[in-house]
Amino acid sequence: MSNKERKHTGITEKLGLMPKEQSLMVAQREGKLFIGIPKERSFDENRIGLTPDAVEVLVANGHRVLIEHDAGKICGFFDHHYSEAGAEITKNTEEVFKANIVVKVAPPTLFEIELMQPGHHLISPIHMPSISKEYLYALMKKKINAIAYEFMRDGSNYFPFVSAMSEIAGSSAILIGAELLSNVHNGRGLLLGGISGVPAAKVVIIGAGVVGTFAARAALGLGAQISVFDNDVHRLSQLQNNVGQRVFNSVITPEILKRELSSADLVIGAIHSVKGRTPVIVSEEMVASMKSGAVIIDVSIDQGGCFETSDMTTLKNPTFVKHEVIHYCVPNIPSRVAQTASFAFSHLLSPILFKAYENGGIENFIRMDRGLCKGVYTFNGHLTHKGLSQIFEIKYTDLDLIFSAGL
Repeated sequence: MSNKERKHTGITEKLGLMPKEQSLMVAQREGKLFIGIPKERSFDENRIGLTPDAVEVLVANGHRVLIEHDAGKICGFFDHHYSEAGAEITKNTEEVFKANIVVKVAPPTLFEIELMQPGHHLISPIHMPSISKEYLYALMKKKINAIAYEFMRDGSNYFPFVSAMSEIAGSSAILIGAELLSNVHNGRGLLLGGISGVPAAKVVIIGAGVVGTFAARAALGLGAQISVFDNDVHRLSQLQNNVGQRVFNSVITPEILKRELSSADLVIGAIHSVKGRTPVIVSEEMVASMKSGAVIIDVSIDQGGCFETSDMTTLKNPTFVKHEVIHYCVPNIPSRVAQTASFAFSHLLSPILFKAYENGGIENFIRMDRGLCKGVYTFNGHLTHKGLSQIFEIKYTDLDLIFSAGL
């Protein structure tokens, strides 16, 4: 075996993608994947969907990867890293969108949708506050088969991409909140953990899922007092077990929540919805009752937000003040730590691409894999996500019906 072959095999084993024998078999098949990775130009997005290691494995197995110039630069993956891995680099944006699988880590703009080819596949997130009827109709008109990371599930009916980004977002939210409470950012000048003789700041976490659990761990690690709310008692119990100590927790009762919010210094919104739009948990009246200079971080903003006062912001302009409360509503918090987040994306996406090829392409794999099927929201000119259909009042077509009817 040559040194290059050993390197490819080592990377494959490292990523856990395929055994050597399977890799050799795949390399001999027809119908290779053509994957395009454009440079992100919206939402201050710094991440990239595939790292050079993953690209090297794909190219070694005969697939084509076309990457726009400087697409990975901000997260520390430069053009020469990708070219050495076997990817093609181009400065022509239109060429990238000719790939039959376009991979993005921010939702495409209307201009980018226009550049895509009819019947091709898009793998990207949906940021609920940023999409519109026009956006969905544009995908449907082009008959783009669009798959959202946040809707995709694995064999355990779990949300793998949401979970990975939620771990990052939960830990990051506490660090961001600690900074916003400091005088440097015109906050109240509080140290999150306090010191001897001076009480710690109070953190309220709404949602006991992955974001809430990692936020709780980080807050407790810094010495803060925390209160956690969720309507799922089992989740509350799991969170306590995961953080290793008893913390104040409650189901979401308006009276108790309002009382805790009125004394909170930092509030984390960590609600995830499987239906599309996050429910509003905290009313404007509750926000108005909070302390002057308190901080809200709405991690749920990518699904619409769980605070009535939330409006989407960006990494460049992340905050606004309403009712004297600082709001941080950035939909792509993990983009602050772009290299870590890109590795997480890549480790999850690479096996899906290989499995798609193993099963005759993305479209066939959608038909076979229920978890990937859950991620599809437009297919062959139809809107196939019931939650989006209800929100935007667009006709919904069940994906299984499309398959059975051959639509």
